Amino acid sequence: MSLVDTQWLYTSRNNEDLKILDCSWYLPNLGKNGKEEYIKERIPNSIYFDIDEFSDTNCPYPHTLLSNEKFSEKLGKLGVQNKNHLIVYDAFGIFSSSRAWWMFKSYGHKKVSILDGGLKKWKLDKLPTEKGNPKIISPTFYKANLTRKNIVSYDDVKKNISKQKFVLVDARPSGRFDGTSPEPRKEIKSGSIPNSINIPYMDLVDQVTGCYKKKEELQKIFTKNKIDEKTNVVFSCGSGVTACLIGKAYEIVTNKEFKIFDGSWTEWAIREGLINK
Repeated sequence: MSLVDTQWLYTSRNNEDLKILDCSWYLPNLGKNGKEEYIKERIPNSIYFDIDEFSDTNCPYPHTLLSNEKFSEKLGKLGVQNKNHLIVYDAFGIFSSSRAWWMFKSYGHKKVSILDGGLKKWKLDKLPTEKGNPKIISPTFYKANLTRKNIVSYDDVKKNISKQKFVLVDARPSGRFDGTSPEPRKEIKSGSIPNSINIPYMDLVDQVTGCYKKKEELQKIFTKNKIDEKTNVVFSCGSGVTACLIGKAYEIVTNKEFKIFDGSWTEWAIREGLINK
């Protein structure tokens, strides 16, 4: 059960093994802070999970995964245990919650689900919200077990330009992919990795509800781009967030796990010298 709907969560919300995590994250050019927005409005009893805080800030590329020890320590402070069923959501729908879902799966968490449509759909359904500072959390013990089997490196992507062992799908908006629109990180030039293809993540999302489009519609999008369950595919974006959104859509359609280029365009641009002076 990797996707749950708002009605399921509303009826299951008092299950004591359930932990609801607000994973809202905003692009740097939007001028919003996820924690501040969480305090303004959230699903009741949710805990704020900061994707940036759970990334390695010593790395020059955003959203690089933490060590097992650091991830375990930080998550324990949020009161999360390995036995918990985690429900991850965000304010947009499935924008950054899909990244959080992928992170937890990568660290070996067994039970984690995305709230389809997130806070947007929750409010459309007129379900209750709360605001203000959250309750004080009692720390717990958590043990992460990171596996990198679904992570593709810069070197892998570089070699693939000539070898073409996989199809690299970029989830960024088309303007950023073709270089006609700027990146949200002003120091990075827009453009694309050679031989990659573009499927903008918004094409997969219902703009009214914030939910994934129906499976049949997702299937048509992948088929149009000559991608099916037999395709060796890797997903990329700006910094590894919406790559997970489109990767999850691929999993919905094919029932196959997906791989992402975690450094995505930001790492590629920095290492290739595509920097605005």
